Amino acid sequence: MNFRYSFSLDKQKIKKAWINSTALGIYELQLNGNKVGEDYFAPGFTTYEHQIQYQTYNITEILADDNEIMAVVGGGWAAGEFNYNRKNKISADRQAFLCEIHILYENGKHTILGTDENWEVTEEGNYRAANWYDGEIYDATVDVNSAVWRKADITVPRGKPSILAQYGYPVRRHEELKATYVTTTSEGEVIYDFGQNFAGVISVNLKGKRGQKIVFRHAELLVEQKLYMKSLRTAKATAEYICMDGKQTYSPKLTYMGFRYVGVSGIAKEDIELSAYVLHSECKENGDFSCSNDLINQLQSNIRWGGKSNFVDIPTECPQRDKRLGWTGDIAVFAGTACYNFDMSRFLDKWLLDLRSEQGKGGGIPMVVPRAGDHWPPMASSCWGDSCILVPWAEYQARGNKRLLRECYPSMKKFLKAAKKWAGLLSITPDGCYIWSMPYHWGDWCAPEGDATTWIKRSKWVATAYFSNSCRIVSKVADVLDEHEDAAYYRKLSRRIARAYRNVFTDGKGNLKKEFQTAYVLPLHFHMTETQGEERQNMVDNLVKLIEKADYHLSTGFPATPHILFALSDHGRADVAYKLLLQDTCPSW
Repeated sequence: MNFRYSFSLDKQKIKKAWINSTALGIYELQLNGNKVGEDYFAPGFTTYEHQIQYQTYNITEILADDNEIMAVVGGGWAAGEFNYNRKNKISADRQAFLCEIHILYENGKHTILGTDENWEVTEEGNYRAANWYDGEIYDATVDVNSAVWRKADITVPRGKPSILAQYGYPVRRHEELKATYVTTTSEGEVIYDFGQNFAGVISVNLKGKRGQKIVFRHAELLVEQKLYMKSLRTAKATAEYICMDGKQTYSPKLTYMGFRYVGVSGIAKEDIELSAYVLHSECKENGDFSCSNDLINQLQSNIRWGGKSNFVDIPTECPQRDKRLGWTGDIAVFAGTACYNFDMSRFLDKWLLDLRSEQGKGGGIPMVVPRAGDHWPPMASSCWGDSCILVPWAEYQARGNKRLLRECYPSMKKFLKAAKKWAGLLSITPDGCYIWSMPYHWGDWCAPEGDATTWIKRSKWVATAYFSNSCRIVSKVADVLDEHEDAAYYRKLSRRIARAYRNVFTDGKGNLKKEFQTAYVLPLHFHMTETQGEERQNMVDNLVKLIEKADYHLSTGFPATPHILFALSDHGRADVAYKLLLQDTCPSW
């Protein structure tokens, strides 16, 4: 959808000019044919019912005496097709655009030109289709000025959102990657390799004929020298470009892909030059790391690229298939690593504001933030819900952000109150009041052994350990905030939960009645064992035996995998930790 507005000015008398703009959907601005700003996917993904960001762009240098401003607005997260159920119009009934053009004159006069009935709109622009999962179709033969334009009308957003100056990092273009040719398939598709999985968009210089259609398909893997699309599920991950005559350029603006390989059809190899732009939020890297081991260096590279690919305005769990959602459990376990490698301050500030906005009245945290049509209700669920504690704590440890702790503290307490209520529900023994099994947990999710049923059956071990750990962390947060009475309460509660874990799940001497790696890793790393005596050592020895039995492979799900090397090395078994880390057969890093 395109919006436009024409206006005339005496540019010689202008001191400064800027635009404040936002949209329901995602937008790109052009003034007199020039792109305004450097952002992708503005205004960004937020809990639109509660808050919507606006951007401010300086336009002083690109103003003329006679001006035309045009906004291209795609459905994006708000009005486009999104989430794993492919829902449409989740947060808005249609695309809409809002802006103010501010003109400050040399004489001090300040004029504001706002969106009103003088703006025009058309649905006959160059973009014929655009969404996150399927990609976009761009028709270069369309002359927008010849389209049928009509007067714009009024759209009211759902809820009563606050319209706030952009407080998160913008998504910007970063590295440009060059493609190398790989092969031509039996179907005639030419495969190009960018040498690295990343989130971004292609950039094309080509020579074409009017009406010629070129198709770009994206994938992370090749199988038998063909694009492997099965892992994308329903996502088409395809860009289509319809040419005008002669030399031209194209790069998608209303979507992005997660890919390494691109299959191109509809054009001869000699008529196209293909590169790509890496897209991610402006999270600056804190430094770099390298060592004498090539495997560990490659792992660090994968951490960096995996982070950047999943920092596209929100912390996603994947950049390629039909999800790309803000799963709370994923950032809960990655936050420490993320904050060590990147400056996550504004990025997490923004996301945590949405988390607090969407926390349930009873204290539950959504599985996905922003919820964006997710069917899971906010609930007190371990690891995923613990994100309200683990994420701000990771940011505090990295940068000493006491303000963020203060803002998140009520949310932390509210969540732990809900966890305590659910742990105590229907319990008839003192220890049972601290074993957390309801209402629902993902458990040892994505462990290499078993299936989803197996992982979920391990929920009470995982949830109880996370409950103890979060109480321990919140006691530290309370001390930082001089809430010392709270600190004493949460320290005591954490110890009671830890004691219940050992009394219910072990023989009291550090031997689990039901053994699996995660059930030893979490109490060891979360400081749930007695500081002295045989219990802790037995837990360490038993964990090592399970690892040796697995031929030095890990079998932890993702709630415990980030902690297993620390559980070993912090308790005198760095030798086993290194064998696990350097294991090069599946399952391993």
